[in-house]
Amino acid sequence: MDPLLNHHPSNGGLSRRRVLGGAAGLAAGAAAVATLPPSGPASAAPAHTPAELARWRRQAAHVTITRDDWGVPHVVGRTDADAVFGMIYAQAEDDFNRIENNYLVSLGRLAEADGEAAIWQDLRQRLFIDPEVLKRDYAKSPAWLRKLMQAWADGLNFYLATHPEVRPRVLDRFEPWMPLSFSEGSIGGDIERVPLTQLEAFYTGRAVELTDEERGLLFREPKGSNGMAIAPSHTRDGHALLLINPHTSFFFRSEQHVTSGEGLDVYGAATWGQFFIYQGFNAHTGWMHTSSGVDNVDEFAETVVTGADGRRFYRYGDRLRPVTTKTITLSYRTADGGRARRAFTTFATHHGPVVREADGKWIAFALMNKPVEALQQSFLRTKTRDYADFLRVAGFKANSSNNTLFADSKGEIAFLMPQFMPVRENRFDYRKPVDGSDPATDWRGLHSLDSLPQVVNPRNGWTFNTNNWPWTAAGADSPRAADYPRYFDQAGENPRGPQAIRVLSARDDFTPQTLIAAAFDRYLTAFARLVPGLVAAWDALPAGDPRRAALAGPIDLLRGWDYRWGAGSTATSLAVFWGEALWAPLAQAAKDAGMSMWDYLAERATDAQRLTALGEAVQRLTQDFGGWRVPWGEINRFQRNDGAIVQQFDDAKPSLPVPFTSAQWGSLASFGAKRYPGTKRYYGTSGNSFVAVVEFGPRVRAWAVTAGGASGHPDSPHFDDQVERYASGDLRPVYFYPEQLSGHVERRYRPGE
Repeated sequence: MDPLLNHHPSNGGLSRRRVLGGAAGLAAGAAAVATLPPSGPASAAPAHTPAELARWRRQAAHVTITRDDWGVPHVVGRTDADAVFGMIYAQAEDDFNRIENNYLVSLGRLAEADGEAAIWQDLRQRLFIDPEVLKRDYAKSPAWLRKLMQAWADGLNFYLATHPEVRPRVLDRFEPWMPLSFSEGSIGGDIERVPLTQLEAFYTGRAVELTDEERGLLFREPKGSNGMAIAPSHTRDGHALLLINPHTSFFFRSEQHVTSGEGLDVYGAATWGQFFIYQGFNAHTGWMHTSSGVDNVDEFAETVVTGADGRRFYRYGDRLRPVTTKTITLSYRTADGGRARRAFTTFATHHGPVVREADGKWIAFALMNKPVEALQQSFLRTKTRDYADFLRVAGFKANSSNNTLFADSKGEIAFLMPQFMPVRENRFDYRKPVDGSDPATDWRGLHSLDSLPQVVNPRNGWTFNTNNWPWTAAGADSPRAADYPRYFDQAGENPRGPQAIRVLSARDDFTPQTLIAAAFDRYLTAFARLVPGLVAAWDALPAGDPRRAALAGPIDLLRGWDYRWGAGSTATSLAVFWGEALWAPLAQAAKDAGMSMWDYLAERATDAQRLTALGEAVQRLTQDFGGWRVPWGEINRFQRNDGAIVQQFDDAKPSLPVPFTSAQWGSLASFGAKRYPGTKRYYGTSGNSFVAVVEFGPRVRAWAVTAGGASGHPDSPHFDDQVERYASGDLRPVYFYPEQLSGHVERRYRPGE
């Protein structure tokens, strides 16, 4: 029976952050180092009993994995649990390393593999994730969900049992409660907003400077995605269309097709180690998640008072409440391969764990912590049949970080914001720490789904999101900012927003192919806005100014440019190098002014700054490539040398040109690339990853491409067999139905064979 029919989410309110469920906070770290035996399971095979192995083999007999000619696994199980067993087994075949790494991060155990340098990341995670609490949550989970979690653990353990050559760094056995630590599949969860330097400063009692990255001053590829949904009224054939275009670190997700005899039949991208398709579609519905700019993670400035007996309290209204204390003990790998432990005494208030100090106040951090609800919502959405069904699953209100673009076979389309949205008083500015001693700043339950900004079946025929604000999501049919509290957006606009509107407004007869073309449209809105100011600055130079002669050639090139990227475009190279040179020295000023970088560069950069940056760009290009007229494809490259999570790049090794640019400049197709130590060329590590276009007709049709390939193993033919399609935007047909898969089968087998 479909669990959706029997497990309805409760809409009972969280008064504040029951989400932290008694999770303790932190305080000064007391280091207790104990030398332990060498860490990691490399010296012994994973432990399992003969009875367990027999049970796993019985379940494997109910699973079939079919690899198509791109290496994509099509998993069929008798039950949902069987399908999950096969799904995670297939993931482990393709990249066990990334599965283990994701759980080392989510469980707060990364330092056990990477050493003490990762201890602060682990501590941050363990402030919110307590394994003992998760075990109790698992025991209280719905029976159908426990079956899936058990199947997940069994599938991974069976993989390790049947692949003794695979040596995990730390996790040699997976437990069924562990998926609750990693129940939402986005890149960069809410917890990453806690700066590690300030966490370290608070727990060590010594000053640690914020990094430029934490200050938001570095030029870096935006984390996020593009999603578009087009109604039948704006398609040639009268079928709804959906663009799935996540921008993540490369090789972040596994492309899979997962089917069961209990109604599961879903295709898309699953984050390594998770048993649900995070971005994808079934025969009836499709969903694309984009990182949201909502403000639903808050900081509370606590006034802490220490009593004569040393006990700590914090002010709340006219009373003092005791600060909760808890000891968190973390293990880490030592330089000699041994293991040591470090203990931290931690603090929390009812708002959440204390993560830093500012202006004499302790800062408590509040975020969503509903792992059971989140895992249910993540899995159940993959079995929905229409918008009403999808919205019913959204009633769990356990999506905190992502917007959703939706389309279905009934022709419905929608743009939805995160359902986890605390109700707050709009008179407070929650973009900054609020006064934790004032009860009026507390969260007051969650917004109803109807009260959230959204777009459902808009008259204009399309809706989109590019990690920008919701106020332009459907053109004239968008929600109005004036109708909502200001905490519904802190992202503002970005250059991809106007570009999305531009391509969506260009026609009302979309087909899957023209939607793919729109997703790879070459126009760069940021440079269309910025370059005229540079040209005008040069035009205004006095006749005798030496910069007129020095920069005449570059200015002529940019003056005649159509603002479109291309592998052969020398103007793209010059513009990107100029934009980066202009960005760096003005990042702090833009932050101080409270302006987006693009607005600041367009409106506040001086003529002298614009021209100086152009001179620097010319100098860099000449120094690295022998001249300033360099085709963009000679610089911007895709290279996959090995299966390592952090790859080493090398100009002497093979690579392929990628014509599109960073999303910073308005390109919908995104390639986040930069120079690395020892390289002159730019190599990409993020941006377009899994890209798909789906058409919801009488039978669903889809096209997709994955960065690199389906396998993380360099000796696999599917390690990099999709690179050329990826770079050219040539999406391949998806084999969704058995008759489509027929003729494209490389191997069919059961787990363990």
